[in-house]
Amino acid sequence: MESFFTLLSGPEWLAALCVGLVAGTVKGMVGFGVPLLLISGLSLFMAPDLALAGLILPALASNGMLAFRGGPAAIWAAIRRFRLFLICGGVMLFAAAQLVAVLPSAALLLLLGAAVACFSVLLLLAPRFVLREDNRLAAACAGALAGFAGGFSGAWGAPTVSYLTAIGTDKRDQMRLQGVIYGLGSVSLLLAHLETGVLRGETLPLSAVLVLPVVLGMYLGGIWHTRVDQAGFRRATLALLVLAGLNLVRRGLLG
Repeated sequence: MESFFTLLSGPEWLAALCVGLVAGTVKGMVGFGVPLLLISGLSLFMAPDLALAGLILPALASNGMLAFRGGPAAIWAAIRRFRLFLICGGVMLFAAAQLVAVLPSAALLLLLGAAVACFSVLLLLAPRFVLREDNRLAAACAGALAGFAGGFSGAWGAPTVSYLTAIGTDKRDQMRLQGVIYGLGSVSLLLAHLETGVLRGETLPLSAVLVLPVVLGMYLGGIWHTRVDQAGFRRATLALLVLAGLNLVRRGLLG
């Protein structure tokens, strides 16, 4: 119990809860944002490995909520359809997760900042690729990229969205598939960082506590979903994430 209260100061706990609430609200409104917002927001006032630990359970909870909307049958169908993407992503996720334990904080900040900024730009610009779904090389490369990014940053959304868009996935199917893919990725992230020690007895309380504001935020975001300009809000969120990512890069460079 003592380690729970000494992990962060009072103002830092309050800031972490606010970041979680914002991240959940954004996801409830536009369907993404929990890992990107948590890793960029929490890293502003805590060590990057602690920020990564903090996002693991909220990512699992929020993506699990989306994954089970279609029921077990939809999950199994997505696993079969994207098994190569998921296998390559899982292997790279476990490999990239090992970097967190060995890289110095400055290097990790650089990697996290570059990932957040680049993937936010990718989603913001939404470049159009056209791929065949039976292109196994493309599926393997996209899965590996998503897994690599997810292993050290918890953020695998941009490569996944880009791939699903490139193969022409229907919008309704894409949202359901994203929930399943992200949910499975969150399980892999949990297992990987239990093994690396990023998620452990000292950091687990932070991750568990952040589930509450994220879920509350998703509920609020769902209420406001139809009351805001979705496209404008999405662009503004991504623009802020680009700035947040560049700030993490600056911190990494300046030490």
